[in-house]
Amino acid sequence: MGLVPGAGAGLMPADDDGPAKDAADLEAVFDVPVHVSAVLGRSRMDVGELLKLGPGTVLELDRKVGEAIDIYVNDRLVARGEVVLVEDKLGVTMTEIIKAER
Repeated sequence: MGLVPGAGAGLMPADDDGPAKDAADLEAVFDVPVHVSAVLGRSRMDVGELLKLGPGTVLELDRKVGEAIDIYVNDRLVARGEVVLVEDKLGVTMTEIIKAER
């Protein structure tokens, strides 16, 4: 894989299929809505257990405190990250980008 000039400063990796694309090549899809999810963990339960849940119920997840969370775009895992506090809201910092399988 080689490097080719990018739209900004620096070089972008070239695809084996052809020259690298810059941001202007993607402009047609900038307004396409996507669904982004940050998954803290998962839990499995029967419907009967689910119906017993109420305010204040603690739900045990399959992850430990401090473990990376999964970030999905349109139900596809794209990154892992950490929960952060931004002013008075929760946010996510991406710590690892998951390379798409071809």
